[in-house]
Amino acid sequence: MTAKEEQLKDSETGKNSGGGPVNTTVKENDNFEKKDDDLGKETDGPEKLSKGETDSAKPDASELQDRLLRVSAEFENYKKRFAREMDDFRKFANEAFAKELLPVMDNLERAVFSSENNANNEKGLLEGVKKTLKELQKALQTFSVKKIVSLDQPFDPRFHQAIMQEEVKDQKNNIVLKELQTGYMIHDRLLRPAMVVVSKAVPEAEQKKTD
Repeated sequence: MTAKEEQLKDSETGKNSGGGPVNTTVKENDNFEKKDDDLGKETDGPEKLSKGETDSAKPDASELQDRLLRVSAEFENYKKRFAREMDDFRKFANEAFAKELLPVMDNLERAVFSSENNANNEKGLLEGVKKTLKELQKALQTFSVKKIVSLDQPFDPRFHQAIMQEEVKDQKNNIVLKELQTGYMIHDRLLRPAMVVVSKAVPEAEQKKTD
């Protein structure tokens, strides 16, 4: 038998060329046990870590309560703000309509003024215009539109628009002398400022000259 045939026979019978048995089974089992051990280590590690992370990530009950209180407070503020906005919308929804009626009021007031100063004008026309003006005033009051009282009042830039100044003796500065166009309010909001003429005090030196 040749050397090659002997080597082939030894490998088949589990013997090496020196005649000793080849312990291949033990090595393979060792490798499997090592792999199992490694697998166990790999799986045990993350499980323990995840439990620790979960425990440490649990928020305090007091922290959760604080969050809940903050969210509740924000929601209450939102509801109040929404209610105010809706209330303002209802109050001022007719603002544009009321503003459109103001020129009609102006023309009727001028017609009444002109008729009262014209002796030849028919009395019926004057009475009709007065009634129409009264009805318009009543309609505006229904929508909480009211006149701004300006004559003989101190000038207030929030409600008045000064067109000119007039020097007046024995009169304080910035007093409304004339009202060229009536101002109006809707609820507590300015609808249109009053166009007025305000006073300008005469200097004392000029007053003495004229006296």
